[in-house]
Amino acid sequence: MNNRRSFIVGIKSTKLSIKEKNFLKKYKPWGVILFTRNIKTIKQTSKLTTSIKKIFNDKKYPILIDQEGGRVNRLKNIALFQNLTSDFFGKKYVRNFKEFLILYKLFIDKTSYLLNLIGVNINTIPVLDLRVKGSSNIIGDRSFSKDPKIVSKIGDYCIQFFHQNSIGSVIKHIPGHGLAKVDSHFYTPVVNKKLSYLLKNDFFPFKNKKAFFAMTGHIIFNKIDSQNTVTHSKKMIKLIRNKIGFKNIIISDDLSMKSLKGSISENTIKTFNSGCNIVLHCNGDLKEMEIVGKNSPLINKFILKKTSQFYKILG
Repeated sequence: MNNRRSFIVGIKSTKLSIKEKNFLKKYKPWGVILFTRNIKTIKQTSKLTTSIKKIFNDKKYPILIDQEGGRVNRLKNIALFQNLTSDFFGKKYVRNFKEFLILYKLFIDKTSYLLNLIGVNINTIPVLDLRVKGSSNIIGDRSFSKDPKIVSKIGDYCIQFFHQNSIGSVIKHIPGHGLAKVDSHFYTPVVNKKLSYLLKNDFFPFKNKKAFFAMTGHIIFNKIDSQNTVTHSKKMIKLIRNKIGFKNIIISDDLSMKSLKGSISENTIKTFNSGCNIVLHCNGDLKEMEIVGKNSPLINKFILKKTSQFYKILG
């Protein structure tokens, strides 16, 4: 594992091209992330993930997916999860806790069963962003609640249930994307709230979480660092470590999102300089992937140690 580099990439289609195989062999990313474009059937996807793991001679090689349910349903060619939004489970939690627990466990178990079948071992949930009135709909029903305590509690169940099913989880978008008035896929959100407010509200659900991974939000918190998004901010990464207390692997959100204003190489370098451990690049563009690969350092002792801890839950 020592010779892997600190980045995650997406691939273009339902099987690896020769160029992609050569890329993986040459640059050795820490992980690969799948999207709907990669998933047609269970059999085909299982074949794809097996071929990736074979390159690294590692059955536990990190393969990620963004399978939230509701709008973000990368498994839609295999199974329907459209009505099972985080908002649905948040409301159920308030109205009937016993029913919530049964249904949410079933939901995670079904998701885990499918992920295990197709060879995926990390799901980039729970979304721990608050639902805020008047904010961009990019979070919306992907959030469990406007109440930070409810979001935090459901987040704990999500992580626990996935770990029981040998799936790693990624808390996102640390330290909170709920106040963003614009979609960070296209613009840079700026939040003007004070730190004292944020610690009690948006930052609160991310505290004391047992996830092995967290994903940053490409968002500026004006009162803390007016110049940089969280992903590029030393101050914000320090705050995530010290005030929120997250001690495991921090992964950036996708480097090709428009919220980040630099070139791919600038965005990659700035992300590592801020203190993020691993960068994420999703669109499968080989030219961009090579730039990310060249600018990503070999994984350090910290990533090695934390990855080994994650491997233990995989059995």
